Amino acid sequence: MSASWSILPKHLPRRAFGKIVLNEARLAWRLSVGLIFGVGLPVLLLVIFGEIPAFQKHKASLGGLTAFNVYVPILIAFVIAALALWSLPGPLVSYREQGILRRLSTTPVPPSWVLAAQVIVHLCLVVIALFILVVVGIAAFGIDAPKSPGGLLLAIVLSIAALFAIELSIAAVARTANGAAALGSATFLPLMFFAGLWVPRQLMPGALQGISNFTPLGASVEAVQDSMQGVFPPATALLVLAAYAMIFVLVAKCFFRWE
Repeated sequence: MSASWSILPKHLPRRAFGKIVLNEARLAWRLSVGLIFGVGLPVLLLVIFGEIPAFQKHKASLGGLTAFNVYVPILIAFVIAALALWSLPGPLVSYREQGILRRLSTTPVPPSWVLAAQVIVHLCLVVIALFILVVVGIAAFGIDAPKSPGGLLLAIVLSIAALFAIELSIAAVARTANGAAALGSATFLPLMFFAGLWVPRQLMPGALQGISNFTPLGASVEAVQDSMQGVFPPATALLVLAAYAMIFVLVAKCFFRWE
């Protein structure tokens, strides 16, 4: 890592930020955590679910939808959560743990640029993964194109904001990269339960479904599902996502330290 920073010019031009983003993208490619769990695994699950005949049958218990239609929004939430909670916290905490951020503060490179570069790289992975999911779902398995694209875009943007804000809070409070990974996993698993990965939200008991509505991924799945079926996302789901984003940004701002 340190060698890559030495090539930056003394009086840092703005294009140097692009070099930092490129360095972080190469690092993400080498580590492959985001590519495997944030891109590869959701696409693999999409293909597996799409090839199961029972998943293509409409069911009254699922509101007249097929199981495949139900799981596409869940996999969209999976992509965002996996990249935010599994892939992103580790490098940020590792840089602080190894003193890289502290050393950067003595150079023309603002440490915040590394944070911004990591976020940009993972946002690009989110966009790539979601594009693949939607295109494969439509082209290979016949799901309908989103009927409320504006609502879908808003739901995804707010979902990203909420999950990335939670990730930044994890990076702020974790002292080690292993600690960040443990916190990310401990957060990911219950959130995915309430998103419906193991039991679709439509089949959850009333109490669990009520809790799900006020979790970030439960609200995300609800908003995405409605958008894909042609209904603009409900205000409650959007407000829940916005609230998580604002609250955890404030938490990250209060607790994040560069060294």
